[in-house]
Amino acid sequence: MSWTRYFLSPPSPALPARLPAPCLPAPSRQGECVINASSPPPAVELHGITKRFPGVVANKDIAITVRKGTVHALIGENGAGKSTLMKILYGMQKPDEGTIAIDGEQVSFNTPGDAIARGIGMVHQHFMLADNLTVLENVVLGGEKLYGIGSKARKKIQEISDAYGLGVRPDALVEDLGVADRQRVEILKVLYRGAKILILDEPTAVLVPQEVDALFDNLRELKAEGLTVIFISHKLGEVLKVADDITVIRRGTTVGTADPRTATTKQLAELMVGAELPTPETRESTVTDVPMLKVENLTLAASGITAEPETMAAPELSPGGTYVQEKAVAGRLLLDDVSFTIHKGEVLGIAGVEGNGQTELIEALMGMNLPDSGVITLDGTDITKAPVRKRRVDGIGYIPEDRHRHGLLLESPLWENRILGHVTEAPNSKRGILDPKAARKDTERIVREYDVRTPGIEVTAASLSGGNQQKLIVGREMSHNPKFLIAAHPTRGVDVGAQAQIWDAIRDARREGLAVLLISADLDELIGLSDTLRVIYRGRLVADADPATITPEELGTAMTGAARGHLEAGENGTTTQTQNDDSAAGADSPEDEAR
Repeated sequence: MSWTRYFLSPPSPALPARLPAPCLPAPSRQGECVINASSPPPAVELHGITKRFPGVVANKDIAITVRKGTVHALIGENGAGKSTLMKILYGMQKPDEGTIAIDGEQVSFNTPGDAIARGIGMVHQHFMLADNLTVLENVVLGGEKLYGIGSKARKKIQEISDAYGLGVRPDALVEDLGVADRQRVEILKVLYRGAKILILDEPTAVLVPQEVDALFDNLRELKAEGLTVIFISHKLGEVLKVADDITVIRRGTTVGTADPRTATTKQLAELMVGAELPTPETRESTVTDVPMLKVENLTLAASGITAEPETMAAPELSPGGTYVQEKAVAGRLLLDDVSFTIHKGEVLGIAGVEGNGQTELIEALMGMNLPDSGVITLDGTDITKAPVRKRRVDGIGYIPEDRHRHGLLLESPLWENRILGHVTEAPNSKRGILDPKAARKDTERIVREYDVRTPGIEVTAASLSGGNQQKLIVGREMSHNPKFLIAAHPTRGVDVGAQAQIWDAIRDARREGLAVLLISADLDELIGLSDTLRVIYRGRLVADADPATITPEELGTAMTGAARGHLEAGENGTTTQTQNDDSAAGADSPEDEAR
């Protein structure tokens, strides 16, 4: 029997070194191990990967080995080089140096098609699905030559869905699906094309706890069938829960590996950013009795539909146990009699599965979509019919839920992005004329104060990592000292370091009297930052909870419509609910539920 020796690098001071499996201690020399040469080759081996862009080295001498049939987590702060590395593996970028081996064979990818042909599939953080097509049509799109577009394709989709417990419905319209079901469609798309190695980029960013657990069950099914998963995430607790191996990237290079069985989130955070894991918890209360934003009986119907009270049925669940969005049909209100007040120094958190009226609420508050009825008051002034510009000048700040679509001009330089939304305000303009020199100078201040990592302010926003894009947006909005801030998913897709800076910025402004509407899919963030919590379901505020006592699991249950009224933590982790007219305004009567 032949044996090959593998020498281990010195143990990291933060984490214990771990031996590759299967591995036996070598009797002849300390720190060595031996591996049977007949063991299968790794699914992926990256050696010496280096990628340079003008002014920055994105990857430098990266080395990663991914064992076949495992979930391998790749973690690192924003700008560390994770996305660039995965684009190289997926054929979207060519490395300047280094080699890629798939199943022990060295390869070179020029296009994603080359990577797909070698069994690599990627599920991007931002889903790439056509909403107006069915699941089947989305899956076969671009792969018509594989199984056609008819019964053979349908049979194959159903086989894959059943084999891996995905529970998709081929004839369902994608626009009717919730985010968890859309994610399963994306996974099915790459499996349909024969992927044996899956790259998942921030797959839990928009999922509630129950959906995260269901996704992890799917990943275990994939692993059991011999598939390999590369799991990119900033949520270190989830990484420890699902991963078999962990690789940490920092400032473009690999700094260590970790065994999820023994590592802690604190150790991983220290490897990632050189600091402890931040927490959104806000201990001191800064809530005053002065109302800043008051929303009364806000109602908004889908375009062309007369606003009428609707009857709500019991929540509809997909076969996978997740919420299924419903189309806005006759009688469907996008916002239904929504009322709340946010005081100076208060953070009001809105929890809800995406697609339940959060976007419509933001658009109504910003003036992008005028409500059919109801009143919006900002600092004592009725702004219900006010245009967007006036609301901005009057003190509304906005961190959008989709920074690419609504927060940035990706192909424009940073200083131009600093002007967005504040064209008529200082320092961007003087006496009605744009002042590029002042805008550039203030952009440099934002870059410095908010630690936006960039070679300079003349580079495009697209060249920044997601976390640095988000810090630029936060810095822009906070620079105008808003009275009221709409923060929609403010830390989605950003690392622990950027999270801490964004949370600190919100907490500091709150301490100075800022009123905040916080909408987030990160339930720990909602619970930690909020002074008050409300749950939105099908356009109604159906429940409220005390952030000091509610758990993410209990809040997730309420988000599916299973709990109404005031939520209280019961014994053994159960959730009790009490009905009250204020917090559960618009909740269904027993007669409505019976219908």
